[in-house]
Amino acid sequence: MSLLGLIPSQVSLNAAIAICAVAFISGTARGFSGFGSALIFMPLASSIADPRLVAALLLIIDFIAAAPLLPGAWQKADRKATSIMVAGALIGVPIGTYLLSRLEPVTTRWIISGFVFTLLLLLLSGWRYRGKDYAAVSIGIGGLAGFCSGLAQTGGPPIVAYWLGRPLPSVIARANIVLFFGASDFFSGVSYAAAGLITMDAITFAVVVGPVYGMGVWFGASLFGKASEAVFRAICYALIAAAVIFGLPALDSVLR
Repeated sequence: MSLLGLIPSQVSLNAAIAICAVAFISGTARGFSGFGSALIFMPLASSIADPRLVAALLLIIDFIAAAPLLPGAWQKADRKATSIMVAGALIGVPIGTYLLSRLEPVTTRWIISGFVFTLLLLLLSGWRYRGKDYAAVSIGIGGLAGFCSGLAQTGGPPIVAYWLGRPLPSVIARANIVLFFGASDFFSGVSYAAAGLITMDAITFAVVVGPVYGMGVWFGASLFGKASEAVFRAICYALIAAAVIFGLPALDSVLR
């Protein structure tokens, strides 16, 4: 099968190239700063192709990229605390997936833009949860992150804001985050498959987009320590804001 044969029939060659460019940019953001990939990728790519295809595509390529991190995270994480939060994701992911599979694409794009803008404000605020570690709070945050992941693969900011605000060594906090998303992605995969969102189109397109995303992650990681983290984070925030603006359905008649 040729490379062109891997691109879904409803996606033009120019659209596929644009999605690959977005994947490289979002992968670079993740590789350097560890966040921002979905917040950049989803609004822009959803304006180019069906949000259901785009969400499944990102789930596949991001899960493959993150899989090598799971064994180390399993050893270092607070597995009991993480499992409580994972219980919330088990509830939130199917709800988000259901909405993704049922809503009209334009409606989904509006919701994604609103979510990403809200999550950007959360990141910019620097807010961290510093209250007591109640099980109900953990389940609630896990459920919110799971819902965001099920709908648009954007569950990162609530989890990061929670775990990085806990009085934990950074190694454990990061391991908890990686382990949570390993479980959340697994739930999303099962939920997406049950809803018919993991299609052959998504799988074959991942063969095209995945390596480009991986190159972006590698490139971003290679910049770490060579470029100012503060400057790069500011660039990431600006890219997320631009992704929200350019991804708005209201601008389709102007930009497309």
